[in-house]
Amino acid sequence: MPIDFTPLRKILKLEQEKGYSNGTVFGGLDKFLAKWAAQSEQYITNPVLLRRFKKLNSLDYSLLDKKQRRKQVENILAFVDDIEQQPIQKSKARPAPAKKAPVRKPKAAAITGDISLDSPITAIKGISSSLAARFGKLDVHTIRDLLYFFPNRHLDYSQLKTVSELTQGNEESIVANVWQVRETRMGARRSTEAIVGDETGNVRVVWFNNPYIVKQLSTNKKIVISGRLGIFKGLPVFESPEWESLEDRELTHTGRLVPVYPLTRGLYQRQVRNIMKGVIDSWSASLGEFLPSGIRQKCKLTGLSQAVSQAHFPDDEESKNKARVRLAFDELFLLQLGVLDRKYSFQQDQSASPLSADAPLLEKWFDSLPFTLTGAQNRVIKDILADIRKTTPMSRLLQGEVGSGKTAVAVTALLAAVASGYQGAFMAPTEILAGQHFASICRLLENAGQAEVKEEYLHSYSGLLPRPITIAMLIGDIKGKKKKELQQRIVDGEVDIIIGTHALIQKDVSFNRLGLVVVDEQHRFGVTQRSALRQKGLSPHVLVMTATPIPRTLALTLYGDLDLSVIDELPPGRQTIKTKWLKPTQRNSGYAFLRKQVAEGRQAFIICPLIEESEAIQARAAIAEFEHLSQQIFPDLKLELLHGRMSSKDKDGVMKSFRQRNCDILVSTPVVEVGIDIPNASVMLIESADRFGLSQLHQFRGRVGRGEEQSYCLLLAEHPSGLARQRLDIIEKTDDGFMLAEEDLKLRGPGEFFGTRQSGVPDLKMARISDIGLLERVRREAIELFEEDPGLKKTGHKPLLKELRRIWKTEGDELS
Repeated sequence: MPIDFTPLRKILKLEQEKGYSNGTVFGGLDKFLAKWAAQSEQYITNPVLLRRFKKLNSLDYSLLDKKQRRKQVENILAFVDDIEQQPIQKSKARPAPAKKAPVRKPKAAAITGDISLDSPITAIKGISSSLAARFGKLDVHTIRDLLYFFPNRHLDYSQLKTVSELTQGNEESIVANVWQVRETRMGARRSTEAIVGDETGNVRVVWFNNPYIVKQLSTNKKIVISGRLGIFKGLPVFESPEWESLEDRELTHTGRLVPVYPLTRGLYQRQVRNIMKGVIDSWSASLGEFLPSGIRQKCKLTGLSQAVSQAHFPDDEESKNKARVRLAFDELFLLQLGVLDRKYSFQQDQSASPLSADAPLLEKWFDSLPFTLTGAQNRVIKDILADIRKTTPMSRLLQGEVGSGKTAVAVTALLAAVASGYQGAFMAPTEILAGQHFASICRLLENAGQAEVKEEYLHSYSGLLPRPITIAMLIGDIKGKKKKELQQRIVDGEVDIIIGTHALIQKDVSFNRLGLVVVDEQHRFGVTQRSALRQKGLSPHVLVMTATPIPRTLALTLYGDLDLSVIDELPPGRQTIKTKWLKPTQRNSGYAFLRKQVAEGRQAFIICPLIEESEAIQARAAIAEFEHLSQQIFPDLKLELLHGRMSSKDKDGVMKSFRQRNCDILVSTPVVEVGIDIPNASVMLIESADRFGLSQLHQFRGRVGRGEEQSYCLLLAEHPSGLARQRLDIIEKTDDGFMLAEEDLKLRGPGEFFGTRQSGVPDLKMARISDIGLLERVRREAIELFEEDPGLKKTGHKPLLKELRRIWKTEGDELS
């Protein structure tokens, strides 16, 4: 298979024209070269050229000075010229690696000592290929991964007691002599029973379904036992406790803070603990310290190897807490430096086109709106217009509650782009939301002047500018000739504002002069997708928006590359939605309430967490619930079903029917979380509400209350846990989205609240976003260090730069 060098040549030629600024591609040239190298190496069969190839790709372009960069680019182009003259030997070409390579046994060299932290875990004695495959399901593939495979929690078996001090129902630990041990049968199960004791008394121990312990215990053997003490026939008994011989060099499963690890099928706690103890003892000291010593001393942080060791097998609670703080600091510090670098690399050597809207245009636009802008909207618009007038590309995050008026703000910025002779792109995560935005923006522009509907997905509006403004929607549902015609109009510059889904970032979509990108519900898109849309233009300004309330500290941490604006004011008259948590016994009263609302001319949503029923998850499913409700509960009403597996055409048909009041109740999956605007819908009933977080429940609730009538949200939960009951109590009493987000963080943690991996940033294992003090301290230190040495080029910062590259490259991103 021949290698296509055309994209490489284009990029390198452009890099030469830009004076070797490393600003040709977003994220820097290293990222592009690494991707190209990975795709091309397998087809280079000449050993001499292969050596040259590997040498060329061993340099970090971002660390070179201008003279060295020029030499590097020239060398790569010369290499391309040489390799194109070589014949392709297809028979010798190495096949492309499979997407999921099977776990292979380590090479002999690795077993004999050539092992590093990045070696596969099969290099460790006792870990077979099959065992490695089980660890792989937990995203553990290398020795380094094992070191960072932290326990979920620890069992406190550290307080040793005598037999006479034991308390029923508690987790207890004792040191005792084995007086008697035997195999016993309990029904069909073979088990082990022992009598152990100390100078204060004796206690019975039973290991159910485990006869093998008989051979491991002997009379007078001294052991440590840790576990829950129960009562059987009025006498105390340890049931299947952990145990270890006191002769063991160091306790692992008993008599200490004992780690409890996440497991998968085929892995067991005792087995994993034994492996982890050996790995920690042998490898934790190999972890190189990457935090600058000044920061470690100032923040009084434990050393890295010590922190990793104590995070797994802590000496005591204080040591465990110090370890967590150090490792959490590392995660947040690397995260913060990464996002700061992302902003720096984007804005460094990048020049955006200044966009502006004159006062008469803005006055005409604001006067045409069917509402008066709030103070918060005016403040945010002022910030955005100031940003886009600059030649430095804007990177701004706009937060605002459901109904706070983010769309009007975005359209103001888009009009400035169009008035300046540029195009604007508006990307939404779903076709339903893209259609919603297309319809609402068209309605707003229609108020400002005369409308001309050229095609279903192509409208034109006169009145605001001396020429008409053309707006189009590009989604996956548009096929064939229509799609090609629309794409050509966009390329030719005949379309001013393009609204769409991820279809906007596909290869066959090009823009004429893209000056502004707006991304809605931005947490639904990864960094790569946002970057891909940004690269459709020459450094366009970017505005990302979300209705998901993100606490300020969290937003500054996850989105340190973005300036932050918040619309913290709802339009006057926005009603409070009355929320009620219903017990299972109140289900019928909930249905009666829906029927009453429909009888008064209103409509309702019923939300189910699943599309189809699942044996593994006990939750209401939309398809089955739709059939049940249609046939047995509301047979006289008109119900429709909406879920993510439906075609775009079917989804649009259902929403059109609901919007035109041809449907009384819409049964839906969480696809309606954002973007559905039905003013006549006054009540929402959420099934299995305990399965959702507070922020998501708040988003659902925002689908009603959009008209003049009082609206309601009913929450149904069959068997909520204690934690779920807490959440339901909170949302019943609180309608402040930001307060709910803070509570969500406290109750569920950052991983569940906000998928950091989905956002294109490294995963957080030890950090608690709710730890505001640590977050603020980390942010201060990261900003200070970045301002002092933005490229981390100082000798003392090289270990930190190496760790940053490793962490961010793993997540599909790379530093400049």
